[in-house]
Amino acid sequence: MDVSIDAITNNIQLALAPVFLLTAVATLINAISARLARSVDRMRAIQHRIQEGSIQDQAVLIHMIKEANEAKVRGRLCTAAIFFDVLSGVFISLTVLELFFFQAGAVRSLQATYVIWTFVLGLISFMTSLSIVLSEVVYAYRSAGWNTPFPK
Repeated sequence: MDVSIDAITNNIQLALAPVFLLTAVATLINAISARLARSVDRMRAIQHRIQEGSIQDQAVLIHMIKEANEAKVRGRLCTAAIFFDVLSGVFISLTVLELFFFQAGAVRSLQATYVIWTFVLGLISFMTSLSIVLSEVVYAYRSAGWNTPFPK
């Protein structure tokens, strides 16, 4: 095991390269969390208005129930996206740990296979999360209530 300063510095640099991807993962989790919070708040506001019974127009009531259900779907999509984003963060973190320990000489067996698989699984999870976020954004736009009936 090489313990020179140059070797240690090189090992740390190699192990920390994927950490920059973790910044993107954390940023995406923050953005999705904000979307989830807005969806939940909207669903609660709609349910509160429905439960208080102040809506007399049947068309408006039907539209509000539909909008509450759409908010639930958006919440589920956001939750799935957060799940895959967190999973991506776990895989990328494992990659960082593997690179550090493998470069430090602590473990040598099957090192390339583990690093490749954890990194690839991290990227696949991240891309899955991005795809779900895109579908949630498209769904949110399509269900934005452009044809909201107004009470007379």
